[in-house]
Amino acid sequence: MADILLTTGTGFEGYEVVDYLGIVCGESILGSNFIKGLAASVTNASEQDLVKVETAREDAEKSLIKAAKKKKANAILGVNAVYTTLEGGSFGAVIYGTAVTIRELPKPKRPVRKELVVMNYYERMVPRPVRVTLEGEKDNINMKVLFFNYNKDDILAVRANVELTNVYDERLVIKDVDLVFDKGNVQQIESEAFPVEITANDIMLLKEARVIISKYATPRAVFACNDSPINVSMSAHRLESLKQKRGIDAVEKYQTDGMIWTCNCGHVNEAGTDECLVCGRKHDDIKITTSFNYDEMIERMREKEYVIEIKDVLMDYIKVIEPKYRLQLLEIMESGLQYEKTRSNMKDTVIEKVEKVFEEEDH
Repeated sequence: MADILLTTGTGFEGYEVVDYLGIVCGESILGSNFIKGLAASVTNASEQDLVKVETAREDAEKSLIKAAKKKKANAILGVNAVYTTLEGGSFGAVIYGTAVTIRELPKPKRPVRKELVVMNYYERMVPRPVRVTLEGEKDNINMKVLFFNYNKDDILAVRANVELTNVYDERLVIKDVDLVFDKGNVQQIESEAFPVEITANDIMLLKEARVIISKYATPRAVFACNDSPINVSMSAHRLESLKQKRGIDAVEKYQTDGMIWTCNCGHVNEAGTDECLVCGRKHDDIKITTSFNYDEMIERMREKEYVIEIKDVLMDYIKVIEPKYRLQLLEIMESGLQYEKTRSNMKDTVIEKVEKVFEEEDH
């Protein structure tokens, strides 16, 4: 600290008092005729007189600081100034306070944390990566990966490439990461945290992750994963919503054409199968009773340019949409049409609102 800090208060924000060194005082005296001269023209005190008063205060402060430095202080608390008249018309300025030694407190570290859904999966019953978590402080960031372990195999380690994508669709690939587990024989296993070279600021820009497995180890053997990963067909936001409703391992919405049915885990089962061969979900528990294809409708809407055309797409599906959504969707279309008459194109806004309606559905 280059100079002494002064305050009328009891401390300084961001500092702590190490030692109290006692009261210190500084003073400055003006000549004996100063008060008499000031009293004679008190109604129009000259600027020169006011300068003399300020100078007296400044000199007293310098004297105060000098006294504090003699005590090896680097700050003065409770500083107070007193002006007084002395015998013979002299004028004095006195400043006092408590000399202390202070030190700066360490600035609190701001931890960051980001959870990313994994946008790919494997159809076979290999450990399924479902979530990547990054957390830490400033440039000290660690990563861990959560897996869904269908067979509850005792997984010792997984070797994989972890691919992170930010809001600019830029990709960072962390290659040949060895993910190890403290307890690998339960259904949800999370790897030990490991350091990664990424800044806290970069973390906040990330939007999704992919985990490409090359091999995994159990006490019995090391298994190669030669399958190509399957990319999830929905956005990260919709995938997160699906997982909240259908389980952490969910990657697809239920679909059926009468001959086969696609489970929430992504496995395609034959129509006569009562439960999924991979995850064990019961067909009767997850099947949808409506023929409405939400994803198909949204894709058709994206091909259009104006809200009036989007509304035409909606009307093609309106009869198979559940009644509780129909009025809400029609209101979105009417609002979009009105805004589009006086403002810019409302296509993206309308489609986003339609998506939000169905993100709340609970099939």
